[in-house]
Amino acid sequence: MTMFKRNLLASLSAALLLGQTAIAQEVDVDALIQQAEKAAYYAGDDGRADARMLIVDAQGRKQMRQFTILRKDVEDNGDQKMMVFFSRPTDVKDTVFRVEKHASNDVDDDRWLYLPALDLVKRISAGDKRTSFVGSHFFYEDVSGRAVAQDNFTLQEETDDKYVLKATPKQPDSVEFDHYIVHIDKATSLPVLINFFKADGTHYRRVETVTVEEVQGFPTVLRSKVSDLASGGYTLMEFRNTQYNIDLPDDVFSERSLRTPPMKWIQ
Repeated sequence: MTMFKRNLLASLSAALLLGQTAIAQEVDVDALIQQAEKAAYYAGDDGRADARMLIVDAQGRKQMRQFTILRKDVEDNGDQKMMVFFSRPTDVKDTVFRVEKHASNDVDDDRWLYLPALDLVKRISAGDKRTSFVGSHFFYEDVSGRAVAQDNFTLQEETDDKYVLKATPKQPDSVEFDHYIVHIDKATSLPVLINFFKADGTHYRRVETVTVEEVQGFPTVLRSKVSDLASGGYTLMEFRNTQYNIDLPDDVFSERSLRTPPMKWIQ
């Protein structure tokens, strides 16, 4: 091989390598997931919404849950406070779910459930965060949001309208899944589909966005669905009367509100 050909091949190889590196660097995965988390859970400085869950079990039997969610951010993509006040049906009326979310992977979120029939405040342990939320197919962690700091993300695919990423837990012993695949909509930055898999490859759970509309300038999920693919059961969640930047006071998110709800904000 002549010197000219060797130099040409070396130049072509270098150009190809640089081109691959440039393509790999086109998508900043960390920035992408931070933006997706912000869009999904940190719209505005605070917010409220009325929610209704339709729970359908494997036999087709249905249950309903209605509640109001109040949320206040300490900082974007950071700590956050949340209260969920149940109004229907009778067996869960006046039940309250309280969350103090911590963005750090080193600190577990604090979660409590107030049970009015027993006048009891029950702490939700870290080990229970991925268990059923008041009998639905949503988990406690789905409601407050799983902090992106808890997982490692890699880009799997990019299309004209979405990014597809694979997430693996940094603490695999703390969750029931081996990994999940999340689809992020380019137009809204919202995660619109999440599929969960076991270590043997079993696809057992799906979380999907059904309806998105703009509210006060923020793309907002107004309808979502969680499916248990093993049993065939699912839960639909619908949001109404969504509002942002309503200046919720800090004392709304105190322990006192568990027994004495802030009626001004939930009626």
